Amino acid sequence: MTTGVTREGLRYGVKRSGSAVAYCALSIRCGTRDEDGYPEGIAHFTEHTLFKGTQKKKASAINSYLDRLGGELNAYTTKEEIVIHATVLKEDLNKASGLLMELATQATFPDDEVKTERGVIIDEIISYKDSPADDVYDRFEEALFKGHPLGRAILGTAASVRKITPAQLRKFVAERFIPTSMAFTIVADIDEKKLEASIHRLSSKFFPVTPAPVIPKPVILGRQAEDLKNRLPSRHPWACPEDLKNGPFNIIEDKKKHEANVVLGALAPSLYDTKDRMTAILLANLLGGPASNSMLGSALREKNGWVYSVECSYTPYADTGIFAISFGCDRPNLDRCSATITRILNKLRAEPLSSRRLAAARKQLLGQIAISSDNGEAECLSMGKSLLSWGRISTPEEIRTSISAITPDDLLTLSRRLFAPSSLSRLIFL
Repeated sequence: MTTGVTREGLRYGVKRSGSAVAYCALSIRCGTRDEDGYPEGIAHFTEHTLFKGTQKKKASAINSYLDRLGGELNAYTTKEEIVIHATVLKEDLNKASGLLMELATQATFPDDEVKTERGVIIDEIISYKDSPADDVYDRFEEALFKGHPLGRAILGTAASVRKITPAQLRKFVAERFIPTSMAFTIVADIDEKKLEASIHRLSSKFFPVTPAPVIPKPVILGRQAEDLKNRLPSRHPWACPEDLKNGPFNIIEDKKKHEANVVLGALAPSLYDTKDRMTAILLANLLGGPASNSMLGSALREKNGWVYSVECSYTPYADTGIFAISFGCDRPNLDRCSATITRILNKLRAEPLSSRRLAAARKQLLGQIAISSDNGEAECLSMGKSLLSWGRISTPEEIRTSISAITPDDLLTLSRRLFAPSSLSRLIFL
């Protein structure tokens, strides 16, 4: 794997694979939390409308550009990033890479296309509200991060989306889509030096040597980093950022459904709390990861059949994070599920995990990571996230060492912080 920075300030990472399929991604440090001064949802709206026309291509041409090659073009928005990515045969990689850069730097946001897409996004918002399992998690995040930029809904609201104009979209992109806030990553069966040279050519073609003036943005805690050198933030107060002082909540909303949808969680380590972050990843996998032998999956689904699925997720952000348990069950099983989860969390707070159980949990997580790294698309996207966050990409050996270093006391200490009654919040849709 090779990483670097172009003259224009664009970070990049390239890795040679053994596949005929190539993957490329352009990750931009610009998500929902960066919408200050704009209607809520503009980051997601931008992601949708990047494909609706550039200075050289109409929307129809963009949609068919990779399709006719058998490739795929996609994008997504998170709280902290917008990512556009493509999958093609390796001989078509240059076309895909050039298209990603063109979309990010030359999108025109035509009035008629913006109007059409506004309707599509409002329909998406409405349909999302019709899915309690999805809506409950978003509502939980909004309540947990109330008053903080992370509390904004990624989709925005129907009212806020109606306010977004083509002029605002162009201004948003001009201010935030700059090379020093981007990372370009490629996984392909092509010599890494050739891939590097290609990225340098693209960077010089699509970005001026001297970036255009940018309207200063407020400093965001935990994000003072990076430009051309990776200077980590000096503070990482994940337990309670200065502008996030909400107490725990217990909210029950009657949706008149036969199923109860529940999210239970708390603030968690940030991206830059390296030791706690790795411990939280292991703890989430142990509690409710994808394997059927997870603690919650075994107790709630495999043993008792009370739920179809139960998940435990950990999402780190620049200055904090969220650790959440989510499940859906029939109303009569809600109390049983809640009591079982409380019992398991209290046990994790009361006594260290046995060395044997911890060794098995480490091995399982390392196996899952190794298997996921064999997915070229997932690896390409992960590389971009790492470059935006830390300016580098951890090696498999570094990841293995970090996970292997987690001790029973590390898990016990983190469990006591995350699962204390004074930390946990809960939202229930009935």
